[in-house]
Amino acid sequence: MALFDKLKQGLQKTKDLLHTDVRDLFKAGAILDEKILEQFEARLLKTDMGVAASSAIISELRDKHTGRTVVVEEIWETIKAKLILLLRGTDGESWDVNNPLSPLKMADQGPTVLLVAGVNGAGKTTSIAKLAKLLQDQGKSVLIVAGDTFRAAAVEQLANWSKRLGCEIITRPSGTDPASVAFAGCERALESGIDCVIVDTAGRLQTHINLMQELEKIHRVIGKKIPSAPHENLLVLDATVGQNGISQARNFLDAIHCSGIILAKLDGTAKGGVVVAIRQQMGTPVKFIGVGEQVDDIEMFDANGFVEALFA
Repeated sequence: MALFDKLKQGLQKTKDLLHTDVRDLFKAGAILDEKILEQFEARLLKTDMGVAASSAIISELRDKHTGRTVVVEEIWETIKAKLILLLRGTDGESWDVNNPLSPLKMADQGPTVLLVAGVNGAGKTTSIAKLAKLLQDQGKSVLIVAGDTFRAAAVEQLANWSKRLGCEIITRPSGTDPASVAFAGCERALESGIDCVIVDTAGRLQTHINLMQELEKIHRVIGKKIPSAPHENLLVLDATVGQNGISQARNFLDAIHCSGIILAKLDGTAKGGVVVAIRQQMGTPVKFIGVGEQVDDIEMFDANGFVEALFA
């Protein structure tokens, strides 16, 4: 399946929510008024886009189209243009659509280390597997570090994925200090010339202070073994929880020096608008999105592509 088609399919539930009855709101030839704008704003809010982003879109429509005859194509173009601006943020970042790894900061030399965090159940393990496959598809050798040593099931899941993907994994007995496992993984990567190291971390609830301290320790230990590492600190959020995911994100940002977000399970929710809310409220870019259950179902996040798929 082509990338754009896969993205459209993954966003289907959000698309359905936005498009259901919306065409009836913007009738060609009608005059755009406040009542119509209020109804459309309610629809935007249901996608979990957030009040700020929804208000910004409505304000744009009000300025450009209120009191004028509705031309549906012009309405959609205004909405899409505003959404793209909101998604790119003040720094206006955009990735090279021809390079699936362009959202990632890669090491100039030696192994690139990607630290992955997230609450249990957010889709962290599957996202790590998808990220590993994406790297492999671009010719990179990958080592996975099973740093969630408090959950035997997490280690077992990652071991199964590493076997399927044909990549090496570093594991240690249950209860081992996660920072020491991360250190061992970095050591192994240096010894064997591995291109990329993906470090899993514990995903207990973000309210646990000891978890935050643990993440900070892992970060420090990795940096001692490989200067400038970790090169990316990625937070996995579950799109199906919508705005609740933002409160999760805030608690992880400082602990892992978060550089980007992987938004998982986007295909399973009508709350795809949360991408906009995350960008607006957190200032942290969404770098990848999960759009299906298969190991290939991960997409680089591209504002233009996302908006086009949403309104296709």
